[in-house]
Amino acid sequence: MLAVLEAFEQSREPTLSLTEIARHIGLPLSTTHRLLAAWTDWGGLVRGPDGRYRVGLRLWRLGVLAPEPSRLRQVARPFLEDLYEVSRENVHLAVRDGLKALYLERFAGPESVDVVSDVGIELPLHATGVGLVLLAHSPVAVFDELIASGPERLMPGTMTDTDALRSRLAGIRASGMAISINEMSPDTFSAAAPVRNGSNRVVAAVSVVAHAERVIDPNFQLSVRLAARGISRSLGWRS
Repeated sequence: MLAVLEAFEQSREPTLSLTEIARHIGLPLSTTHRLLAAWTDWGGLVRGPDGRYRVGLRLWRLGVLAPEPSRLRQVARPFLEDLYEVSRENVHLAVRDGLKALYLERFAGPESVDVVSDVGIELPLHATGVGLVLLAHSPVAVFDELIASGPERLMPGTMTDTDALRSRLAGIRASGMAISINEMSPDTFSAAAPVRNGSNRVVAAVSVVAHAERVIDPNFQLSVRLAARGISRSLGWRS
């Protein structure tokens, strides 16, 4: 049953067919069909008119009950809204989930550059602005695990070399900011900063993802720093 959910998580597609799910979980079509029927009856999945399945609202309602992400989103929302009003680009709030950055919130509009991120999506730590911030402030064991997994070069700008990546993370810790250009999506740049709690632990990251030519605008970095600082203070952090 849980492998069915993993099929959606790993495919990153909004809908999957019976055959696609069966192939992922390695079970016969008949067995998979019974599992999907049980999930659908419970409300965890929805079967569309085309026969394809998508995640149901009941799972979403359960997800938002998780106390830490729910409080973090609530505290961060006013600052993220202000950041969007200033930038008119994609604004993200993310936390680390293993070797991925899990996106808890996103603000975007018609002027925002196209990106693959969205609420509930997980993207590689080494290829995103928020991910690099979270990786820079993670235990050394997380970095070692990432390197052992063989980080993928998703775009020409994606950094995968071990020594170069280690040096970059040290720079992010020193500057308090990650700048990512053409690493996850083409013709984009990201400015990201850490969010800390009352124990001075980095618990999330905030970013703006904009058109690549806007990287020269210093207001992006300042706005992201201020938003991250405001969220941090609301969580009890003091400099």
